[in-house]
Amino acid sequence: MTITAAMVKELRERTGSGMMECKKALAEVNGDLDAAVELMRKAGLAKADKKSGRTAAEGIICVRVSDDGKRAVILEVNCETDFVAKGEDFASFCGALAKTALDIEITSVDDLLDVPLAGQTASVEQVRRELVAKVGENIAVRRLEKYQSEHGRVASYLHGTRIGVLVDLFGDADLGKDVAMHVAASRPVCVEENDVPAVVVAKEREIFAAQAATSGKPANIVEKMVEGRIKKFLSEITLVGQPFVKDPDQTVGQLLKARGARVFRFVRFEVGEGVEKEESNFAEEVMAQVRGGA
Repeated sequence: MTITAAMVKELRERTGSGMMECKKALAEVNGDLDAAVELMRKAGLAKADKKSGRTAAEGIICVRVSDDGKRAVILEVNCETDFVAKGEDFASFCGALAKTALDIEITSVDDLLDVPLAGQTASVEQVRRELVAKVGENIAVRRLEKYQSEHGRVASYLHGTRIGVLVDLFGDADLGKDVAMHVAASRPVCVEENDVPAVVVAKEREIFAAQAATSGKPANIVEKMVEGRIKKFLSEITLVGQPFVKDPDQTVGQLLKARGARVFRFVRFEVGEGVEKEESNFAEEVMAQVRGGA
């Protein structure tokens, strides 16, 4: 059977694959478009499985908040290159993921992968694997966090597509956005001193004591030095102790008190944090592809 340009064009539109791949698939199934789609999907999923072990440290942070402000979800979705992260297909997938995660009762990435993606009958995992086959890169839903506010609202902030924050607080929407922006910029570890694990404080105290002991000062002075450094350490890592990013003359704690507000918890995601990236030589990669295609 003759494979026409129109047939190849239609298959390309349905699968997003290259012209030569489409022509080859159509030839294998004697021009049957539906059979060609199925054949290419199977081949694509096999390729996707092979890419699953590759490092994916680029990507975007997605945030979605319910209309009443009571529920919200934040996700990190990774790919291998910034080029794919900025693509329409990847962004569309991530947007649908966020909607799915907010609307369905799930609490983990594993739960999310098993449910149908918003607007489709296929599961999130199936769509993910098909997208891997289409873009040629590993794609991973790395983590998610869902908030249900019991005391007020969930505020959010996105810094571009690489940093996202959720804040569960009692307070107005503008204040919530300001606090979320502060968290994005200043990276607090927890809300207040009581949230800092005792083992962390003990370790810092041990380090500060060893440093202060070399000063040669009396023991009572050394003790005051250590306490002063512990106080400074706690102010630096707690949200309420940090100078407010939009007004450094007051702390976030003072801002909240003046507005009759309170923060209960927050979460901050940044693309690729904690992922060990593979070092590569771009020129060598290009030459390897040239040699491979020769």
